[in-house]
Amino acid sequence: MMLSTGANPHPISIAVGGFNGDGVLDIALANNGTKHVDMMLGNGKGKFTIQRRYEIGFDSPPLVMAAGDFNNDKRSEIVIANGGSNHVDIFVAYNHGFFENQIRYSVGSFPQSVVVGDLNNDTRLDIVVANYDSNDVSVLLGNGNGSFENQIRYSAGSFPQSVVVGDLNNDTRLDIVVANYDSNDVSVLLGNGNGSFENQTRYSAGSAPRSLVVGDFNNDTRQDIVVANEDSNDVSVLLGNGKGSFENERRYSAGSSPRSLVVGDFNNDTRLDIVVANGGSNDVSVLLGKGNGSFENQTRFSVGPYPQSVVLVISTTTLD
Repeated sequence: MMLSTGANPHPISIAVGGFNGDGVLDIALANNGTKHVDMMLGNGKGKFTIQRRYEIGFDSPPLVMAAGDFNNDKRSEIVIANGGSNHVDIFVAYNHGFFENQIRYSVGSFPQSVVVGDLNNDTRLDIVVANYDSNDVSVLLGNGNGSFENQIRYSAGSFPQSVVVGDLNNDTRLDIVVANYDSNDVSVLLGNGNGSFENQTRYSAGSAPRSLVVGDFNNDTRQDIVVANEDSNDVSVLLGNGKGSFENERRYSAGSSPRSLVVGDFNNDTRLDIVVANGGSNDVSVLLGKGNGSFENQTRFSVGPYPQSVVLVISTTTLD
């Protein structure tokens, strides 16, 4: 299924959430070329029948976004990082047909990636931002009412491009993992459970790591890392030891200029697989997992021009 975003929108990031409170998953799409956000409301039958375009008035093009219920109203909001700026914007994504006024928070220089999670175990969602030009990450702790504390910044590698969170050392506290585009490595910052983090430990990856995901690839209940390497046209898999440290990478070929990836069980064998969006070859690579931390050679499937992002949607309905 393909959904039109109009002329020259340059869609660059998507977020999935329940934006109108009807219990059905919807899609928000950030368009870098037109400075628009498109809202595609699900109908509960695997189709998206309503498409709304919102003029938000960004002072720079939207680059990445994430969704979460920041004010505990049972509806998802969106946080958007704008390319070339030093801030992120929070929006109520859908409220009786219009956006509420944005709330802006300072972060580091040129934010490139944003993720949400409960970083201090207070049941309130917090935000982590990877700042490309300042070589660090910003942590903004949530107050549970849609507002956030001022940022606290932690050093990362050179040109951090992507950030995710996960419990990497099995202490029930979320940790941070960052893909560093220029230093060809990933940074791991272990969480203290109160919203603060230890200094980074860095692990080698391929050339120009662009995106990363965590998951248990060898069924040992320990989180592992997979990284999409844009310039070496492959993915790096780093197996975790459950204490917050990782084995040396093992690399698998992907398509041309892999830019984004997700993991999930795509063949119902209870083993995690990898799907990669290849921006240079206009396809996606599927690497089936063997359950021991290794993967089969890729199988590639054609998609539209220059794919930038890929997400996994788990629902009781089928997208068709």
